[in-house]
Amino acid sequence: MKKTRRNFMKSALALGVLPLALVAEDKTKKEEEDRTLRFIHITDSHMDLQDEESVEAMENMVTFVNKEYKNLDFVLFGGDNFNNNVKGDKDALEFKRIISKLHCPTLVVRGNKESSPKPDDSIKLDEFKKLFLDNKLLTIEGKNNGLYTKETIDFADKILKKGKPTIVLNHHPYTNYWNEKDEKLIHKYVLNNSEEVQKKLFSYKNLILTLSGHKHIDSVTKIQDVDVIVTRGFVRPLDLDQYPMRYVEILDNKINQKLIYTKEV
Repeated sequence: MKKTRRNFMKSALALGVLPLALVAEDKTKKEEEDRTLRFIHITDSHMDLQDEESVEAMENMVTFVNKEYKNLDFVLFGGDNFNNNVKGDKDALEFKRIISKLHCPTLVVRGNKESSPKPDDSIKLDEFKKLFLDNKLLTIEGKNNGLYTKETIDFADKILKKGKPTIVLNHHPYTNYWNEKDEKLIHKYVLNNSEEVQKKLFSYKNLILTLSGHKHIDSVTKIQDVDVIVTRGFVRPLDLDQYPMRYVEILDNKINQKLIYTKEV
């Protein structure tokens, strides 16, 4: 069952109800445990090789997750994972080295930091894909003013048409949930073609959850029937060595989630 859950598109979420034969409470509980998908969403970690504390925070995150959340199916990284501000790919390689020590699979998407390379020879899109992505269609372009490319929309539409429970992970949020008044900042922080994406994708009943970041401010809302979550930026600690992440459990398309914080272990 564990292996099945890790492949979300083929996960046991599609099984629906329990077999009638499992009437004993303990067996029912065990079955629910087996069918529950568990993961952590981490976004905007902004790991920076010029900031030793930011690197230590990522190392501590791995130690914390491996000790406190041993039954995870995967960890999702939602963009602006590293600041991409050193020559070459040293920061990308260091980020990959650190997260590879997690006990479960990881999925990494690209934020504006990774898509706006400075200096000129820092990591580019093709390098990012090679390092972090298995599916080369999973890209969002547009620098700070992010948008879904036609290829991304078509890919998401194709997946959703299969009818299986689906999560969408990207960097930019879909709404101005913090009530920004400055149009330039709205353009910078809100997905630029959000209305188009909502129209084409959010009507699917099997789209159960979207996860975003970018603004560093936490938000849990709905768009139509879709749970829309923006996780507080990892870069904004509550206190020393207490960096925010979101823990999510999904059973029969029902989502339970909470904001959690790393701690020294």
